[in-house]
Amino acid sequence: MSFVEKQPRKWGDRRDGVWIKDAPGLNVVMTNLYPNRTDCEVFLQQEIDITELLKYIEAKNRPDAPFKTTLFHCFVAMVARVINERPYLNRFVQGRRIYQRDEITISFVAKRRFADHSEEALMQYKAKGEDTLADISRQIVGEVHEMRGESHAKGIDDTINQFAKMPRPLLMLAIRIVRWLDFWGKVPKALSEGDSNCATVLMSNLGSIKCPSVYHHLNNYGTTSVLMTIGTIHKVPTIMPDGTVQNRDFVDIGATLDERIADGFYFARSLKLIQHICACPELLDRPLKESSEYEFV
Repeated sequence: MSFVEKQPRKWGDRRDGVWIKDAPGLNVVMTNLYPNRTDCEVFLQQEIDITELLKYIEAKNRPDAPFKTTLFHCFVAMVARVINERPYLNRFVQGRRIYQRDEITISFVAKRRFADHSEEALMQYKAKGEDTLADISRQIVGEVHEMRGESHAKGIDDTINQFAKMPRPLLMLAIRIVRWLDFWGKVPKALSEGDSNCATVLMSNLGSIKCPSVYHHLNNYGTTSVLMTIGTIHKVPTIMPDGTVQNRDFVDIGATLDERIADGFYFARSLKLIQHICACPELLDRPLKESSEYEFV
């Protein structure tokens, strides 16, 4: 299965997306009836059996492993895989038009220290077709380690801090200009590069702080159409195919999506693919560009 590829830009396209001129009429009309992303939210919440996935992670984290693979790394890998196979999830609405990205980016927030007043840093993973779970884990572990080092350059975080120091009237004017540029797809790359509001998906691993998955709104600014939260791991008595009852490991996930990019049926099938990968985690050892070969029923 081919991975997303950079497409030549034509009139009406943006730097970060290609204008979908043949989008369904209902979706196009909705972009004008409901121009704000927060007016078009669909929230899905699901408990997913991760028993096999946890066994897979345990086998990965043998004593001589060069880095630790976590549940979050696995979810980043499987979300990137699902988006490649379900490309409507990689669309966004801005300027009352529907666009298709030609890259997959997953943003997340990491604490510099586990303390109430510790700063947060925006981080972003840009998927490549050859990446496997090992590549993704290695990259995330390396970036988090660098971020928590004293010499880390904060990038987009520094830009935000500079905006925050402006006098209120000047800040209001600057934000108004940025929002206008965002509408027309002209935000400077220095502002959009690495911004969690300009990614395919924004993910939050709430389970790492012992918090359940929650609903989180989308933002009208930027291009992010999917926001996903991962909750805590817990035991659930489950009836198995042979009729026996087992205490299985489950995790609750929540996803907020922009309903203008696809319909509920498309979203539900995408969730089924995530469930399939959790049941067959060896798929994460394949490059992202390879199909999961899941047959929807």
